[in-house]
Amino acid sequence: MNGLYALKPWYADRLSGVRAALVRREVSPDTLTAAGVVCAAGAAAALAWLPFGVSAPLVAALLAARLAFANLDGALARDTARTTRRGALLNELGDRAADLIVLAGFLPLAPLWLVATAGLAATLPSWVSLAGATAGAPRLNGGPVGKTERCALVVVAAASGWVVPVLAVIAAGSALTAGLRLARLWRELGTVPETGDAR
Repeated sequence: MNGLYALKPWYADRLSGVRAALVRREVSPDTLTAAGVVCAAGAAAALAWLPFGVSAPLVAALLAARLAFANLDGALARDTARTTRRGALLNELGDRAADLIVLAGFLPLAPLWLVATAGLAATLPSWVSLAGATAGAPRLNGGPVGKTERCALVVVAAASGWVVPVLAVIAAGSALTAGLRLARLWRELGTVPETGDAR
């Protein structure tokens, strides 16, 4: 179920030098969160305004940077002992904003209902994971269509022009991912002793 998320340890290792440089320069983790949102906006603009094929390298580079910043902000906070509840909130809000901003790049290219459906579906896996974490389960990540896969699919659309099929895959795959996470959490939480009703 992890999909491309299984590559995260390898990817984090590749970023270790960058992370060390950021620590030395005392860069704020919140700055990296904001940079990820800016990269998402750049990718959306390139997707919306540049011709298919031409936009693909730029969209790919900006989304790779968006994923790198999403990896680095939390790691930097841990490395510098600057983990805070506000930082965790900002990180989650930044991730959700970046997801939706990237998909907004499809607005000039596809029917509004399809873009909106894909945007709603893309947020579902994270909401399920956050609800599970609130209930005491480990935070679930990964695919089959998680954040990394969605970025890869956007690059496919930028390269090929297959906008409607890609949005359909994002919508259906994200809903499937949310369903699989919910099923796993339901099983796991059923074995955890009740500690009170959080409702």
